[in-house]
Amino acid sequence: MDRVTQIVNLSSPLSSPIKASICSSFATKLRGLMFVSTLPRDEGLLFIETSDSKINSSIHMFFMNFDISVIWLNRNLEVVDVILAKKWHPAYFPARPASYTLEIHPSRLEEFHIGDKISITNG
Repeated sequence: MDRVTQIVNLSSPLSSPIKASICSSFATKLRGLMFVSTLPRDEGLLFIETSDSKINSSIHMFFMNFDISVIWLNRNLEVVDVILAKKWHPAYFPARPASYTLEIHPSRLEEFHIGDKISITNG
């Protein structure tokens, strides 16, 4: 992972901030959470693309040991889609183009809604 950042929902307070490791290289994006045994409730991964895209921000769930919440954000850091991604599902695509993909603990899904404004700061 490149570095750690803090995720805050500016539209609706989170139960606690999320520390996300940034994945911007091909290798870190490819590995993601594959083969990881657990994901702490306040941690996650943030994938960064160079532009809003449905294809480039898609994810797969192969070799995953657990379900995850996936929050897609556009370049303006607005939530464009949220899902509960099931382990071993072939692929998920956002409903609208996204530049950021946030993968977090499944219990955090209800804390994000389409249209929410998100802040990403140095952790």
